[in-house]
Amino acid sequence: MNLNALIDFALVATNEGLGKASRASGRSKATLSRRIADLEEQLGVRLIERSARGLKLTEAGEMLIARTEGPLGEVIEAMTAAQEGLSTPRGRLRVAAPVLFSQLAMGRIGAEFCAAYPQVSLDVVAEDRLVDLVEEQYDVAIRINPSPDSSLVGRCFAKDRLVVVAAPGIAKPTRGAVRPVPSIVFSNFQPTHWNLDDGRLILEPVPKLWFSSFLMIRDAAIAGGGAALIPQSIAGSQLARGELVQWGTVSGVEAQLWVLHTSRRLAAPKVRAFVDFMCARYLDMSLVLEG
Repeated sequence: MNLNALIDFALVATNEGLGKASRASGRSKATLSRRIADLEEQLGVRLIERSARGLKLTEAGEMLIARTEGPLGEVIEAMTAAQEGLSTPRGRLRVAAPVLFSQLAMGRIGAEFCAAYPQVSLDVVAEDRLVDLVEEQYDVAIRINPSPDSSLVGRCFAKDRLVVVAAPGIAKPTRGAVRPVPSIVFSNFQPTHWNLDDGRLILEPVPKLWFSSFLMIRDAAIAGGGAALIPQSIAGSQLARGELVQWGTVSGVEAQLWVLHTSRRLAAPKVRAFVDFMCARYLDMSLVLEG
């Protein structure tokens, strides 16, 4: 055990940053940062998350600080507790997930995950905006086609496609020139063409209904409101029952769902467990959402 590293960690945590800790101790920020990294490697847990606004203690970091306010014997006990107490998934796991995926999948996923890991409690927030995992204290985010971000790591666990569907009573346009079709679209719809099956059918959507939810768009299509562009994952049951007919798949577009977290080196056991769980649940990468 490197007690100097523990002392420096407590110094940084107490001063809420490397700069203040450096001025208070006379040691360089590089030395303090290296000591904390050494302590994290020794314990096998992440103690501090770094963001543009400063530093925040992780659950393990807060636990270590709380347990090291006594004499040296308690310091040694705290290091053991931080290392062994978090070696199995436990504690509260906060997850931010897209609204549609949350509504149609996360309820069942959450119940199954907590049954597999009874020492973990799950807090899922439906968010379509890009949350800041460190500042807003999320452990994990599920995102669709995430932009590259050096501060986040994770894995793609499922894929989806966009398809054009309509009620059986609406005639599918024939191939050839661009075909205008009465359509149901998103509220922020911008004029575009739907290029289906590598250009074999090109449609020009003529909006008749605007909605802010894929579920409303799908239900309006079932009711005969027009053609609709929706994720294939939410239309599987309706296509199988004949409530909808698929006109084609949008060419060159694929939705990838990723489960992301902040720690590049030492993800908490509860985070690693959730990432592995999501990937195991969608082994073939296909996404089916019932609702």
